[in-house]
Amino acid sequence: MLPYGRQSITEDDVEAVVAALRSDWLTTGPQVDGFEADLAEWAGGVGCAAVSNGTAALHVAYAAAGVGPGDEVVVPPMTFVATASSAVALGAKIVFADVEEETFTLDPAAVAAATTSRTRVVSAVDYAGHPADYDALRSAMGGSDALLLADAAHSIGATYKDRPVGTLADLTTFSFFPTKNLTTAEGGAVAATDPRLLERARRFRNIGLVRDRNEQRWPDEGGWHQEVHEFGLNYRLPDVLCALGRSQLRRLDGFLARRAELVARYDEALADLPGVLTPGRRSWARPAWHLYPVRILDGRRREVYDRMREAGIGVQVNYIPVHWHPAFADLGYRRGSCPVAESFYAQELSLPLYPTLSDADQERVVDALAAALRGRTARPAAA
Repeated sequence: MLPYGRQSITEDDVEAVVAALRSDWLTTGPQVDGFEADLAEWAGGVGCAAVSNGTAALHVAYAAAGVGPGDEVVVPPMTFVATASSAVALGAKIVFADVEEETFTLDPAAVAAATTSRTRVVSAVDYAGHPADYDALRSAMGGSDALLLADAAHSIGATYKDRPVGTLADLTTFSFFPTKNLTTAEGGAVAATDPRLLERARRFRNIGLVRDRNEQRWPDEGGWHQEVHEFGLNYRLPDVLCALGRSQLRRLDGFLARRAELVARYDEALADLPGVLTPGRRSWARPAWHLYPVRILDGRRREVYDRMREAGIGVQVNYIPVHWHPAFADLGYRRGSCPVAESFYAQELSLPLYPTLSDADQERVVDALAAALRGRTARPAAA
């Protein structure tokens, strides 16, 4: 089965991990600081806190923002459920705002309608690696004192109006799951433009521990002393995985270039294929292209999905609208509230996209898609 996403691991990555294993530090050591510094270079110089996974990054960011019971968090439904559920875990109420037609990122007009005096955070999602319209979102938030969060799980290395992802929102979260644009096996990070938010994020991911004597209530207890002023969780990313991340970051330019090349090849190959629409983009964006999401027309997405899977092509659907999940339905959220996202979901199909996808395998994907749209199943490739 040709997967829809796949990590790229080289001997350099393996050697970096082995070197960390042979060092004196397996966690909370120099590779963590190094990885955070390397990430900051990609985030326009904004400080970063490495965490254990992308969901943890969202939880940490919401905690740093002070999200709690009685607060509202505005979220688009076209995302992985964690963008919303991690805020619910802190007691927030989720307000779903629809997405734009072309990029399926958060619609500023929907944000303007959803923002109230109770809004603590507006969370934009860079769907498929295409940045949301951050300037328009800022304007849509009006005089609100809510923070803007960028869920950039798909978009590290992307730019918006020549500004790098990481500088566009008050808080930015990254994911380094194996199918993402670089990997630490599991891992994530939070970037914060305000040093105070970054400190809150770092403290929350480290169980809330306060080791700085200048900030402790009882600093004269002894050299071993540490305090917890606000509860946090253990969301630390160990040195071993940070070493892998640092090695991967050295190849991120190449990863992004190959993804862009594959996207251009898909665009050309599918431009005149009836029954399918290729992904849109804005002139001001340089996407990172984590996904290649096509739309299958005429109600045939399920049929095409099944035929391509039968042909050995591991297509995927990204994502079930978050408010459709039973956990949200049980809270009273109903289908029909975000028609653009729901219509897109009914058509969306993610084609395989990863840096080591060969031209020949990509042509196989295109042939299988064309066959499926003709009502046929392409023959799977020989093992």
